[in-house]
Amino acid sequence: MNIFIFDSNMISFYIKQKHNIVQKVNEVILAGDTVVISPIAYYEVKRGLQAIKAEKRLKEFMALCNVFGVGQLDNSILDIASDIFCELKDKKQTVEDADILTAAFCMKHGLTLVTHNTKHFVNISNLIYCDWVDSV
Repeated sequence: MNIFIFDSNMISFYIKQKHNIVQKVNEVILAGDTVVISPIAYYEVKRGLQAIKAEKRLKEFMALCNVFGVGQLDNSILDIASDIFCELKDKKQTVEDADILTAAFCMKHGLTLVTHNTKHFVNISNLIYCDWVDSV
């Protein structure tokens, strides 16, 4: 069984029913796999919807979170994120903190990140990720 972690852009595509993401989710669930919302993506999406007062979309998002579940952060994930940050800094590469935290969450639990922003994650060693937009 695989566990896939949704980045914020995948949540947006799912809610807006873009790029056949709903179809792909149904396929992986039927195959016995699981989809979970990244805790960082939860924060990014919720704050964005609240800021623009998109009540309908916010309700859809919260319903999605209830179905898929939201991962939890702990200090060990923050430790991994710090290691990632330092590794990238040594290579003179920069990645946004939200992406580093998302990667650390996935790495801690051995999960596959699903994102359309693969360029944000390409320099993070040992991260498993895929882009369902390009694969459907």
